[in-house]
Amino acid sequence: MSELKFAYWIPNKSSGLLLSKIPQRTDWTFQGNKRYMQTAEKVGFEYALFPARYFNAIGEEQLEPITLASALASVTEKITLITAVHPGLHHPAIIAKMVANLDHITEGRAAINIVSGWYKQEFTGFGEPWLDHDERYRRSEEFIEVLKQLWTEERTTYKGDFYRINEAPLKPKPKRKPPIFQGGNSKAAKEMAARVSDWYFMNGNTLEGFQSQIEEVKALAAKEGREVKFAANGFVIVRDTEEEALQVLRDIIDNADEQAVKSFQEKVKQAQGMWSNSKKEDLIQYNDGFKTGLVGTAEQVAERIIELKQIGIDLVLTGFLHYEEELQVFGEKVIPLVRKLEKQVNVLS
Repeated sequence: MSELKFAYWIPNKSSGLLLSKIPQRTDWTFQGNKRYMQTAEKVGFEYALFPARYFNAIGEEQLEPITLASALASVTEKITLITAVHPGLHHPAIIAKMVANLDHITEGRAAINIVSGWYKQEFTGFGEPWLDHDERYRRSEEFIEVLKQLWTEERTTYKGDFYRINEAPLKPKPKRKPPIFQGGNSKAAKEMAARVSDWYFMNGNTLEGFQSQIEEVKALAAKEGREVKFAANGFVIVRDTEEEALQVLRDIIDNADEQAVKSFQEKVKQAQGMWSNSKKEDLIQYNDGFKTGLVGTAEQVAERIIELKQIGIDLVLTGFLHYEEELQVFGEKVIPLVRKLEKQVNVLS
């Protein structure tokens, strides 16, 4: 069994990863993210995910993902850069070209995360049509099909409901076909992952919940003659004792930005979004990251990660309160413990 991979959320937004007023030692600027990525490479992270947001819940500032990834590409050597893209706000041929360029800059370290969209204002605010939930996933699937053709075929002709491409070239091709990630909890999202995506991102969940999703998507992919890899999101709080870690979690929840959480909750319900049934304390970390249970001592978190691997998860996507120190702590304390436990599990199996 191959080693579990580790990724982290790029903190490219001035409010960090939390809808909470708790102080965060996290720098969202280019210089801050340069430090974090170079640290992440040194301590064992293989992937970094660049989120995209254009209309923000509490007026925070955010750096655009592809341009930020391109800048960070020049100061890194190993880490794979996953940039989020919204079909409907971008044309797939232009994104195919941009990501192919990024793949050349990084010598084969570019990847893409297709975000079908849940935030209506990001589309209507830019004068773009707001599609029904399943139609957004249909558009995303066509978007991915166009990407793949442009990356692999000499000339692309595509006649879809959302995109039309006529004998379009793309040169240079990527060094290797960039991996395609996507998320979503709905039936439409799972079916799309089974047909066209390489990786299926799952938001925070219980072990049983993750296992159910994995089994469902695996079965759907098998019908298509395909295999999909699985990634799980989890917000990490590692402290010297379990009680210290749990207290930090309580502090985050007790200091929730109630107005921002309520606004976010209303928006996802309006869009039939993946967090429509999430509780308030989960929405504070708006990818349900607390549910995954990566809270405790380094040993407890490492053991939990092994449990995730044992149910079929291939990559753990992490987020932190204080990036200034916690990204490095995770790499130096948790990842080595995971590697040690992986070897023990492999010997026993």
